[in-house]
Amino acid sequence: MNQRRADTVVGLLVAAVLLVGGALIWQAYQQQRAFDQMGSMMGTSMGAVHGTNPLWYVLGTLLVAVVIGGLYLTVRDDLSVAASAQPLNESSSTASEEVDNSPQSDVQPDDAINPEEQPQTRVLDLLPDDERRILEPVLSSPGITQIELRDRSDFSKSKVSQTVSALEKRGLLYRERQGRTYRIYPSDELQQNQV
Repeated sequence: MNQRRADTVVGLLVAAVLLVGGALIWQAYQQQRAFDQMGSMMGTSMGAVHGTNPLWYVLGTLLVAVVIGGLYLTVRDDLSVAASAQPLNESSSTASEEVDNSPQSDVQPDDAINPEEQPQTRVLDLLPDDERRILEPVLSSPGITQIELRDRSDFSKSKVSQTVSALEKRGLLYRERQGRTYRIYPSDELQQNQV
């Protein structure tokens, strides 16, 4: 049973407990009101005669719902780890058998990109268009100024500055101050693996 299905089942169980508890609370409340009205007509107190106080049903319903939910939450992570470990092992062994039995597993198309051999291409493929338009000139011309970068990308000065800052925070490039502008360089990892 996957985690989403287990969450749904436990959620429905808690909802059922709350509905049944609500019905019992309403019934006890109606019964208490009826006894109170009867007692006021007769001029006596019927408090000792009528059934359970509705407050006990409220407390009992909440207690059962909290216990069920709490127990499930304590074992939820263990269940999801145990359930996900089994299919992963099965699928990985099946996938490795398929690759080993396949005659085309050794043949790769000429245009296939190996991410380990060309990390720059892989990074550029994953970036949004605006960030790619900033990073490509930096990779092709390390040390480009922010002014030149603005001219090449056709972005505004603020857009270039914001995008460079975002890429710098992610560790894809860094910049060095030079006068009133910055020189922008690719990160060491991207620069080392440049072909």
